[in-house]
Amino acid sequence: MKINRLEIENVKRIHAVMIEPSKDGLTIIGGKNRQGKSSVLDAIAWALGGNKYKPSQAVNADSTIPPRLKIIMDNGLVVERKGKNSDLKVTDPEGQKGGQQLLDSFVEELAINLPKFMEATGKEKANTLLQIIGVGPQLAELEQKEKQLYQERLYVGRTADQKEKYAKEQPYYPDAPEEPVSASELIREQQEILARNGQRQQWAREYDKILEDLEKNKNSIEAYERTLRDLKKEHETLEEKRRAAEKTPAEMKMESTEELERSIENIELINRKVRANLDKAKAEEDAKQYRDQYTELTNALEDVRMQKTSLLDSADLPLPGLSVKDGELVYNGQQWDNMSSAEQMIVSTSIVRKLNPKCGFVLLDKLEAMDIDTLKEFGAWLEQEGLQAIATRVSTGDECSIVITDGYVEGQNGVFAKEEEPAPVATGWSGTGF
Repeated sequence: MKINRLEIENVKRIHAVMIEPSKDGLTIIGGKNRQGKSSVLDAIAWALGGNKYKPSQAVNADSTIPPRLKIIMDNGLVVERKGKNSDLKVTDPEGQKGGQQLLDSFVEELAINLPKFMEATGKEKANTLLQIIGVGPQLAELEQKEKQLYQERLYVGRTADQKEKYAKEQPYYPDAPEEPVSASELIREQQEILARNGQRQQWAREYDKILEDLEKNKNSIEAYERTLRDLKKEHETLEEKRRAAEKTPAEMKMESTEELERSIENIELINRKVRANLDKAKAEEDAKQYRDQYTELTNALEDVRMQKTSLLDSADLPLPGLSVKDGELVYNGQQWDNMSSAEQMIVSTSIVRKLNPKCGFVLLDKLEAMDIDTLKEFGAWLEQEGLQAIATRVSTGDECSIVITDGYVEGQNGVFAKEEEPAPVATGWSGTGF
């Protein structure tokens, strides 16, 4: 539904204005400040949106005549507000009567109150878009999951960094044994060696005694020839004992306890090195586990982000290039505050159209922030999309479809032409020329 014609009398700064906006494209209402440009938009919003849009001082201060509003839609529907109470009258082409409920069915609130959307926060704009494309709850769930995974990964990553830093700072002793050394075990080994050495000393004493006895026996043989036979027999016996008692040099070699004594003396130092090595190995293992966990969380986070992207890619978005990222509205990769004025208008108008496809128009106030090229760009897009925009601009230049001065449209002489004799028409601007 679009506006074919509107007539306004005695509303705010307007005395008498008739406009036939362009069906498609941009119709710009120009004029200097305080001449009645915004009053036109306020009147349209009041006529179509209901009394909640009625200005607080609706009647023109210079007139005692009640306001009169008349809007003819492109399907022939006539909307009027007139009389002392500005009563609403809605008549369809067949003459059937209607009311505000009928108007609400095709008039989107943001179309007549676009600042409500444009002045909203980035997240509020994004939520509006998500609700109209029907993926708000799913995306909210994915974003909550993404946030949780991100926070968990952040904690794990920081912990991994700390563990790795701690592991690098730990000393390492390559010459230390793998396990802590037991002092009692070293003492036991020392005692065993000392016992074996004691046995070897006993063997040595016994061997020396045998040699001594052998020498005495030999002397006795020389001294006591008469007992030679007995002594020889005894000698043979002693020889046998000598052979039995005789040990190899290796068996008789004394073992050193010096290394064990040093180990016992340095056991605490050795064990400190062992514990340091064990701590370093544990720290490295902890760091590896956290790093592996960080990688797993990164993969999970990327999976959630891919699901979000897939969800938005498959959604019925109102405009190519329009999406939601990190809870913010984005268009062609840019957030709202980085969009040009034309892009902001295009995005806003597209969302209005998506909210209520029956509404084919939108009201825009204060387009003076747009330069001529931007106006052309926006107007061309409106014409391409088959949308109607009625806007105001502080200007009296050629880009304006009409110019309002002191509450009148220049060229209309302050009165309405009779319907059978149309007054000059406010031609719209589609962006292809003025």
